[in-house]
Amino acid sequence: MKFLLLGRNGQVGFELRRALAPLGEVAAFDFPACDLTVPDSIRGVINAVAPQVIINAAAYTAVDTAEASPQLARAINALAPGIIGAEAKKIGARVIHYSTDYVYDGTKTTPYLETDDANPLGIYGITKRDGDEALAQSGAEHFIFRTSWVFGAHGANFVKTVLRLGAERDKLNVVADQFGAPTSAALLADATAQVLAQLRWRNPADTPAGIYHLAAAGETSWHGFAQAILQGGVSRRLTLKLLPQAVRAITTGEYPLPAKRPANSRLDTTRFRTTFGLTLPHWQSGLDHVLDQLVVKAP
Repeated sequence: MKFLLLGRNGQVGFELRRALAPLGEVAAFDFPACDLTVPDSIRGVINAVAPQVIINAAAYTAVDTAEASPQLARAINALAPGIIGAEAKKIGARVIHYSTDYVYDGTKTTPYLETDDANPLGIYGITKRDGDEALAQSGAEHFIFRTSWVFGAHGANFVKTVLRLGAERDKLNVVADQFGAPTSAALLADATAQVLAQLRWRNPADTPAGIYHLAAAGETSWHGFAQAILQGGVSRRLTLKLLPQAVRAITTGEYPLPAKRPANSRLDTTRFRTTFGLTLPHWQSGLDHVLDQLVVKAP
C-alpha cells in the first residue's frame, strides 16, 4: 500500500512516519515541497505519488496568531482539505484527516459527541470546521479524527513549555477552568496505523466514513496537566526550580488571549473505540512515555 503523508515534520506527522512504515511505502511531504496554500502544489504532489491513502497531518495550529492571519489559516485549514478530497476522489484514494476540539464552543457539560453541532469560538476553530466540511463534501472516502491537547517528544507543545519554564522559574500561573484530555502524537499515529491496517480487510459497511473522536482516556485541566508534567520531571530527576505544588490555579479570565478557548474540550470516543475495537490509554501513560523520551534526549 502506498501512503502520501502531508505534514511530515509536525508532531503527528513525525510519529506517523514511524507508525506507517510497517504498512507500506510512505511518501512524506512538508512545506515547501507541498505548499497547502497553493492548490496546484497539492494537486501536483498527489498526482506524482498516486497514493492509495492520503494522510493530512498538516494544519495551521497557531491559535492566537490565526486571529490576525485569518487568510493563511483559511487557506491551510479550510480550503486545502477540500482540494485534497477532490483529488483523492479522482484517483480512488482514501483520506485520513485530523481535526480539533476547537470546533466546539465548550458550553456543553458532558463530553462532546460526533453528532454535536460545531460552533467554534475563533478563527482556528472556524477554519478547521470548514475544512472538515469541505473534505466531507468532496465525495472522497474520508475519516476525520478530532482530537485534543496534542503533545509529543517532537516539536513545540505544552509539555516542553512547562518543563522549560519549570527550569527557569519558581512560580507559574496556569488556567484551571478548561478541561480536556491531553493526547500524545504517538497515540494518534499508532491508532491511525491500526485503523488503516483494519481497513484493508473490513467490510466498508461495518466501518462508516466520517468523523470520529480520537483522544486519550481520562481528563484534566491545564493546571492539572502542568502539575503532572512537573511531577514527572521531578521523579525523573530533572533540574527544576518549580515544584508541582507551586503552580497557581487561575481562571481563563485572569489570562486573556487573542483567541477564546472552549472550557470543555472533552471528547466522547465511544464511536471510535467500538467501531475499531481499540483501547485508548490514559493521558498519563502518554505523558510518561514522552517524558522518558525527553529525558533520554536531554544533554
